[in-house]
Amino acid sequence: MKTDAVIKQEGFSALLERLNMVETERFIALVKRGNFDYTKWRKNLWEDLSVENLSKDAMEFRKKKGIT
Repeated sequence: MKTDAVIKQEGFSALLERLNMVETERFIALVKRGNFDYTKWRKNLWEDLSVENLSKDAMEFRKKKGIT
């Protein structure tokens, strides 16, 4: 199991792959706000994508990252 420190570092790195530093900080600030509902957010995160598209994107990501 990964430590909290490793998860934080990997999460921050993942954000920086898609967002610049300022956007990453804004995202973290938005998540930390008291009324943020992570479960509700996740439920709607990919609502416009089909399972097939999500699977395809995940497989392409794994291939790009060399994950087997």
